Parts: sequence; structure tokens; C-alpha cells
Amino acid sequence: QVQLVESGGGLVQAGGSLRLSCAASGRTWSTYGMGWFRQAPGKEREIVSAITWNGANTYYADSVRGRFTISRDNAKTTVYLQMNSLKPEDTAVYYCAANLGRGLLSQLNYDYWGKGTLVTVSS
Repeated sequence: QVQLVESGGGLVQAGGSLRLSCAASGRTWSTYGMGWFRQAPGKEREIVSAITWNGANTYYADSVRGRFTISRDNAKTTVYLQMNSLKPEDTAVYYCAANLGRGLLSQLNYDYWGKGTLVTVSS
């Protein structure tokens, strides 16, 4: 079992920055790939970024590439999403999720999910 708790969301003006954290618990967490997803009002949940278990490989959606950075600290059992140059269209509930060794791009491959943290970007 892996438990995930997101934090760091909030209200920020366009152009600002936030850092989301996802604290994980569970004995085998460090072997999981991790992903950040978001769901805006009235829209389907979409992948934002993902990182392999050892941090060697990362993925970014086109809409956030160059503005967001994913990282993980396995010693602290935490995954981060640094979000810079935020835009109103980044407003969404952000979720982290854990994936045991399968393709990181499909939501269907994620085994555990957090409850989400709300990010609101004002114009």
C-alpha cells in the first residue's frame, strides 16, 4: 500500500510560482514511478508530468514544458512539482499518483492516488 498526500496549492496571480509536494508513505514507494495530473472544472483529468522511480527520466505535457519541473527525493519520500510562469489555464485540482513499473503516460497504469490540491491562478 502507498498513501499519497498533496500540499502546496493555493491562489496565485498569473506569472507567479507555486511548488506542489506529494508526501508518500509505504515501504516500497521508492520503486514507483510518479505522476502529477490535473483536472480543471468541466474537463477531464490529464497528465501534467511524470518521473521514473530513480528520477532518470521525466515527461511533461506540451502545455507545461519549460514552465514546470518535476523532481523527487526518495530519502524524503516526496515528489515535487515546481510550477513557474503560471497561467489562468493552469487552474485545476492537482493530483499525484504512483505507478509500479508500467507506462507513465496512461492514467490507467497508476495504482494509488492522492486526494488532490487546488491551484487557482488569477489573471
